[in-house]
Amino acid sequence: MKTPRNSRKKRTQRDYNLGFKLDVLCQVEKGEIIFKQAQKAYGIQGRSTVLVWLRKHGTLDWSQPRRLTMAKSIETPAQKIKRLGRELSDEKLKNEILNKIIDLSDQQYGTGIRKKFSPKQSGASGNKGK
Repeated sequence: MKTPRNSRKKRTQRDYNLGFKLDVLCQVEKGEIIFKQAQKAYGIQGRSTVLVWLRKHGTLDWSQPRRLTMAKSIETPAQKIKRLGRELSDEKLKNEILNKIIDLSDQQYGTGIRKKFSPKQSGASGNKGK
């Protein structure tokens, strides 16, 4: 039986010397291949072997996980209006709930949580800058 020339043999742990690891990592970090393609192309058996190499020997910073978030600039004006409308309604609901809790606390326990609004400034604080 003949084996095709392009097929790679399965490698064992002892075959992974530092030079081999760095060559694989170089291709992955340049974006030429992804780690799963590297596993298949080089016959690396472990599922997370290349990822472990990336964390240990790679040049990328693995200390902080990257979070995928939608950039604000990609958001269309209609999407922004919709999002802001939802945020506003959520904040109004929170405000209403907190006000009801304060009112209940004042009624049931006689607390004076709500501060009295005074539009007049006291004379002492108004004359400080003069």
